[in-house]
Amino acid sequence: MTSLITSRARHVAVIGLGAAGLVAVRELRREGHTVIGFEREKHVGGLWVYTDRVEPDSLSVDPDRTIVHSSVYQSLRTNLPRECMGYSDFPFVTRSGEGDPRRYPDHREVLMYLQDFAKEFKIEEMIRFDTEVLCVEPTPENNRNWSVQFKSSSGVSGEEIFDAVVVCNGHFTEPRLAHIPGIESWPGKQIHSHNYRIPDLFKDQVVIVIGSQASGNDISKDIATIAKEVHISSKAVASDSYGCYDNLRIHPTIYRAREDGSVVFRNGKVVFADAIVHCTGYKYHFPFLKNNGYVTVEDNRVGPLYKHVFPPAFAPGISFIGLPFMGLQFFMFEIQSKWVASVLSGRVKLPTEDKMMEEAIAFYTKLEDLGIPKRYTHFLTDPRGNPMLGTFKPEDAVVISQSDYFNWIAKQCRCTYIERWRERLYNVAIKKIFFGGDSYRDQWDDDQFIEEVYGEFAKLKSNQDCSS
Repeated sequence: MTSLITSRARHVAVIGLGAAGLVAVRELRREGHTVIGFEREKHVGGLWVYTDRVEPDSLSVDPDRTIVHSSVYQSLRTNLPRECMGYSDFPFVTRSGEGDPRRYPDHREVLMYLQDFAKEFKIEEMIRFDTEVLCVEPTPENNRNWSVQFKSSSGVSGEEIFDAVVVCNGHFTEPRLAHIPGIESWPGKQIHSHNYRIPDLFKDQVVIVIGSQASGNDISKDIATIAKEVHISSKAVASDSYGCYDNLRIHPTIYRAREDGSVVFRNGKVVFADAIVHCTGYKYHFPFLKNNGYVTVEDNRVGPLYKHVFPPAFAPGISFIGLPFMGLQFFMFEIQSKWVASVLSGRVKLPTEDKMMEEAIAFYTKLEDLGIPKRYTHFLTDPRGNPMLGTFKPEDAVVISQSDYFNWIAKQCRCTYIERWRERLYNVAIKKIFFGGDSYRDQWDDDQFIEEVYGEFAKLKSNQDCSS
């Protein structure tokens, strides 16, 4: 299958209407395509729609479980300032007289921003709510078209043929779990952060939290307000280290769990714990995708993909928005969507299938040569601004620099590069996460810079008013 297409409007399905799906719908319509969005919930927002409901299987490993798609906990706040989170032409600014005015707002404020975006660009009129996509596959009579089979919450099933499908179903529903020797016979309670909402369950208990990234840090501190002790197991600390702060304890990874309820850490410490909370991330999961095994998920690498978006053999008929993580997510969704929309219209051409596959394989080989595991294939960030990646050499930035990635796509679809202020604000924010202490969200000294950013927002609005 080649990637050469004539310039015309396409009939496109978008699966999932969170932050990625919303901007994908907008960009596709702006490019002249007809679009139908499929959303299994009653509202837009995806990840950011909070619910008290959790799954009956607290580890979410039962394939027949009732799936709850939200992973948001009640106390969640963004770990980036709102100014750098928004789409390029719809700034995420404080809402006048309502909502959460903080620069690192809570999840409700993000959801309201997405709802405002959907309303501003009249996106909901193109969405089929309460509709689950059951199967996406190439049509047998025409390998360039795609069959989408779906079912509504009322039980009505249907099938529709599309020229293209854009997958925006997110990756915060299918949990990854830590491998712990002996855990099968350990008697305590286990839960994945996907099913964590409030700390009440852990009152006066000894709790182990596995993971020290964003959710691990937040949840451990949340639980510490009510628990007897919280022990954090982190890959980021040396195997012989141990730290203590109030009722928080910092350990390296777990060596093994025992039948008597104890857990042994690699620093030799033994803790009798009531519960383990796995803040260990998620797996990419596309249960609806039927493509004869061409696109697979192996150790959390979705592939083969050209630039994280297009499977070479099926491009541009199917594409993925939002696979890369640990970066400027909303901006990435937008720039990827612009690329997909312009490729589908024929305004921008992809390389041949063979060339795309060659580049994808070269990228995977580069990662392997650098010793980067497959599960970090979609880890999109810049080592020059992220202390987590201090072991990478500057010359390796070609593999994982998000700014280079964004600007490469922008060049393809002839749109604006990432703003320098956004890039600068993101890099400062990442350093604050790791070096700013517990209060990094509420203490900053960049008032003058933020004034400059809001000046850019004012110019943007003025230009939009003139265009109107």
